[in-house]
Amino acid sequence: MKSPEYIDNVDSDSNSSSGTTVSNREDEKQRLREQYYGNKILQLADFNQAFELVKLAVEDKFKMHRAGLSLILQGLPTKLGAYHILGSNLIIVNKRILNIIKIHKSLNEYNSYLFMVLTHEYLHSLGIIDELEVRNMTYSLLASLAGENHMATKMARHQPWDLFLELSLFDDNSFEQKFEIIKNFDRTTQTYIG
Repeated sequence: MKSPEYIDNVDSDSNSSSGTTVSNREDEKQRLREQYYGNKILQLADFNQAFELVKLAVEDKFKMHRAGLSLILQGLPTKLGAYHILGSNLIIVNKRILNIIKIHKSLNEYNSYLFMVLTHEYLHSLGIIDELEVRNMTYSLLASLAGENHMATKMARHQPWDLFLELSLFDDNSFEQKFEIIKNFDRTTQTYIG
């Protein structure tokens, strides 16, 4: 699989006499970018890999970064995908929705949802409070990386429960008291303090 650096350098040395137009080069770069990120999303093996890809994508597009976040999985009402506690280092993701999607949908749909929801909450953790602004930023990021037709982009554009009818079959408005802390989350930005 080619790296994002390769994508950015496609035909960068070509001149206009080669017959390749700037538009064709940009289309090829976008196609390679969509292929690269589509494959990366499909190959996500765990929460940590998903979040590393989220941070890379947000840094690349918006030049924003934050370290030291923790991920908690908790059973939440099924109309709530996740949330960030303002001023904290916590992202809480709805374990019920993850389980429903994992059981009833494909690996690509599960990974796409996970990538989308972590992107959304990561943007909130960067201090962007306005929900509509974060939704628009999430959609813009995913469309530019994975393309308009990728499942993650569709989920960012619409509500996941509009795309996954199975979620409406498991309507639950309760908050579970138990939760799971994901170990080694956001590990590449952790440092040792002696």
